[in-house]
Order: sequence, then C-alpha cells, then structure tokens
Amino acid sequence: MLDLLYERRSIRKYSPSAIEKDRIQNLVKAALLAPSGRGIQPQRFIVVEDRDLLQKLSVAREHGSAFLSGAPLAIVVLADSSLTDVWTEDASIAAIIIQLAAKSMGLGSCWVQVRNRNQSEGKTTEEYIQEVLNIPRGLKVECMIGLGYPAEQKLRRTEQDLHYQNVFVNQYRTEFLNEY
Repeated sequence: MLDLLYERRSIRKYSPSAIEKDRIQNLVKAALLAPSGRGIQPQRFIVVEDRDLLQKLSVAREHGSAFLSGAPLAIVVLADSSLTDVWTEDASIAAIIIQLAAKSMGLGSCWVQVRNRNQSEGKTTEEYIQEVLNIPRGLKVECMIGLGYPAEQKLRRTEQDLHYQNVFVNQYRTEFLNEY
C-alpha cells in the first residue's frame, strides 16, 4: 500500500485511449466499497464518458478543471446531505479510494475541487455541474476526478518528501521521532 501512495501523483495529461469497461466497473466497485459514517452511504457517483459533457465540465471552474477536456473519463462524486452531516467526509473518502484504485490499475487521476468554488461570477461550480448533469439540488457535489492512461510522468515521492515535522506524539508539539 505504501508503494501505491508513494507512486500516486496528480495526472492532468492523458492518452486518448478509452478506459476499458471492466476497469470502469472496478472503479465503481471501489467507490461503492468506500466506508461512510455509521454505514449510511450518502455518496453518489456519476461516470462521465461523453466527450461533449467532459468538455462542459472542463469549464466548471474558473481555474483547475480545464484538463478534463482531454480526459477520457471523469467521475463526479456527490452526496445526499440530507442523510448525514458528514457527507463531505464520506464523499472525500470515496474520492481518494477511486484515485488509489485508479493508480493500482495503471491509470492516472486528478481531483477537481468543487465545493466552495466558482464557475463564473454569480454561479458556483456546484450549480454549474448540477445544471450540466441534471443533478437534483438536494445532492451536494464534492469533486470531480479526471481519469485516464497517463501521458505524463511524474517522479515518485521519496522519504524526503514526508513532513515528519507535522506529526506529534501524545500532545501537540511533542516531536515525533521516526522511531516507530
């Protein structure tokens, strides 16, 4: 598992190759296996392969979503906020599981933050995506994940990339010594 975490990087350039149906099914299964608070499972997912829709989603944010126009697939992660107050945590957990599953299958991925972002003046990214994908207002959009076969290579993270200064033992500011 640590190897997967060291290897996973945000990939924004993809090969034009389509993702095979069995891989898409496995990504969906991974999403559906994600844990949620009290097992409520408020997460919902929209698998987007349509080129026109991907192009529309690529302008969902003022900055940070343009790469979706070159992605063969996106998964929009949303949740029913009426079911639980921890919907954003549940949706986030599912999103990262999708990304780790993608990496394990040789796919690249990148998260597009949606919640609390703007598409244009007067319209949020969430409102825009709700319109484009016909999502009921009661469902909250957490993020979009672009997916595809990588057309860029990024270096694996190393031990030097780990910020041990952000880890404490028993109390805040009690230095974590890498002795575990």
